[in-house]
Parts: sequence; C-alpha cells; structure tokens
Amino acid sequence: MTDILDTLKQEHGALRELFAKINATADSEKDARKDLLKQIEAALIPHAKWEETVFYPAFAERATFDEQLIQAEAIQEHRAVEKAVLPDIHAADFDSRQFAGSVKVLSQMIEHHAHEEETVMFAAARQLFSAAELADFDTKYAEWKKSSAAAAVSGFAKVKTAIKGTMHSPQSPG
Repeated sequence: MTDILDTLKQEHGALRELFAKINATADSEKDARKDLLKQIEAALIPHAKWEETVFYPAFAERATFDEQLIQAEAIQEHRAVEKAVLPDIHAADFDSRQFAGSVKVLSQMIEHHAHEEETVMFAAARQLFSAAELADFDTKYAEWKKSSAAAAVSGFAKVKTAIKGTMHSPQSPG
C-alpha cells in the first residue's frame, strides 16, 4: 500500500532528476532551461502547497515540541524558496550566470529540505500516524492534485513569484 510519505519521497526523487538536468545546461540552452524550470515548478509548487496546507498542520497537531521545530523549519524553507529564490530565478535571463547560480541555490535548498523531511520528519510521521492515515493522506493528495483548487493555488503562486521576479534584480538582495 502506497502512503503519502512514499509519494512525497518519489516526488523528491523526480525533482532531484530535474535539478540535475537543469544544472547541467549551458547558458546557451535557453529553451531547455525554460522548459526544465516549468517542469520543476509544476512538480514543486503543488507539492509544497499541499504540505503547507494539509500535511504540516496535521503533523504539528500530533508532534512533540522538538518535532514541531522540524515542521517550523520546513515552513521557513518553503517561504525562502517562494519569496526569494524563485523570484530571483524569474528575474534573471535564461542564458545568464545569475539564472544558473539561482537555480543551483534552489537545487541545494530543495536537496537539504528533502533530505531532512525523508530522514527526520517522515520517521516521526510514521510514529505519529497510522498506516491507514498515511494511505488516506495519499489518496486525498492524489485527488487534490487533480482538482481545480490545486490548479488555482499553483497558478496563483506562479503569478505571485513572476511578479516578484519583475520587481527586483537577482544580482542584489531585496
């Protein structure tokens, strides 16, 4: 029986593969970078938004004080990606070093985040939730990803990120 932790781990693996591909592109491969960034965002944004709205709150309700710190750290990592790194990527030209550097930072942040989830948070979640509950989360996540609500949340996040990207330079903070 597949559960939500297996699904999230599989999605982390797919993101790792996409990041390996985009990080291997040359500055001259603008179209490939654009396509890979679209694929990364299509995988990353629904994943992150579902964690933030469903999984993390459920985890926090049952978590110990120390486990709640893990969840709080995960939320801050999501915010850093959404509010700083993705806008920097969108502000950069696809054929620039700024784009390549910002994508590299994003891939490192996602790798760190996924590793902590998989090794610490998921181990705690297996203790906090029954197998049936984890399977139910998985079913609900699959249904949510197909819903208009998921499309709306993802679309809004992409627009917000793109707007932020037009308002600042990736070469300087803020």
